[in-house]
Amino acid sequence: MAELAVPSDEEQGKERLHTFMAVDVDIKKLLESGAHFGHKTSRWHPKMAPYIHSKRAGSHVIDLTKTVAGLESALAFLEKTAGSGKQVLFVGTKRQAKDIVRSAAEATGMPFVVERWVGGMLTNTATMNGRIKHLKDLETKMASGALEARFSKLEVQRFQEEIDAMNHLYGGIKDMHQKIGALYVVDLNEDMNAVREARKLGVPIIAVVDTNADPSLVDFPVPANDDAIKALQLITDYVQEAVMAGKGKVKAPAVDKTEDASASSEK
Repeated sequence: MAELAVPSDEEQGKERLHTFMAVDVDIKKLLESGAHFGHKTSRWHPKMAPYIHSKRAGSHVIDLTKTVAGLESALAFLEKTAGSGKQVLFVGTKRQAKDIVRSAAEATGMPFVVERWVGGMLTNTATMNGRIKHLKDLETKMASGALEARFSKLEVQRFQEEIDAMNHLYGGIKDMHQKIGALYVVDLNEDMNAVREARKLGVPIIAVVDTNADPSLVDFPVPANDDAIKALQLITDYVQEAVMAGKGKVKAPAVDKTEDASASSEK
């Protein structure tokens, strides 16, 4: 008689996460988006073997059933994370992903990085906090007219250029919490520095992983084509939906009933 397969603790944990998921993944849409097209077989990473369906015309074809499973686990975790009030950092610095990532992050009110990843964004908090504070101070003084009242037009212009340059790099993380709940990356190889910093801090990582990347570096690998704009848009749309669903479950602060009663009696 065949032995019953007992799920590992990790598998059981991921199964439990599905109870939080309010997002349905459509495998047909993934297929239409080209999410199954991998890289040339000569460029593959051996650890991606479990996620590969077959070879076609010298390239690997990703098993979309594995993509759905990985994405469902990732979405359930993201929904739970956002539902607990934690932030998800969206990262996508490759050209074709910048607008997609920025749009999703802004729609969910989450921090993002779509330009160059500056070393220490997660690990060197003292330096980063100093830069963000300087940026916010300049913006406040510029908005209030304090700089214009004190400096010449040329100097004010230089301050504005400094603000613009700092916003280019740090604008998406100005309101990021010191400890984020998760990192979402659309290209594992492209943004490896972000992944390394997150791993160093023990921050859970969700990443789109193509056939040339190492899925063992992230907690929730989503095997898929990381070059196809339609695939990146679809997967990031799912991520956005999960985060929004989670944020909708965040409990509002409890109202002090004694204060409420006294306020009513005063009317």
